[in-house]
Amino acid sequence: MSQELKNHVQSIADNLTNPPDEWNEGRDVDLEGEFSAFDYLQDALDIEYIVNGKGEYLGARVLVAFGGPNIWVNTRTGTVEGGWWGDRAETSFKDSIGLDDALSELWACR
Repeated sequence: MSQELKNHVQSIADNLTNPPDEWNEGRDVDLEGEFSAFDYLQDALDIEYIVNGKGEYLGARVLVAFGGPNIWVNTRTGTVEGGWWGDRAETSFKDSIGLDDALSELWACR
């Protein structure tokens, strides 16, 4: 499973860094006609917000796969983190869809 886990984590990181064209097909898009972070978050299984002692937003972890393996997108560290039993995989990504901004906005609306 270790190589499969690494591949799955890398695939998610690659998609966040360079969103595939098919993300725009058959989805709600923002005013500019592009897939948005809010579209991505519609499929999120869970969101854990990371805040400081004053309740100020620092980042978030978004659960994007669950039950084998579990995979989180961590906007504070800029990493995709995966785990399956004892195996772990992690890789960095560039937030090309404004995911952290969308999560910050959602936190502010609570």
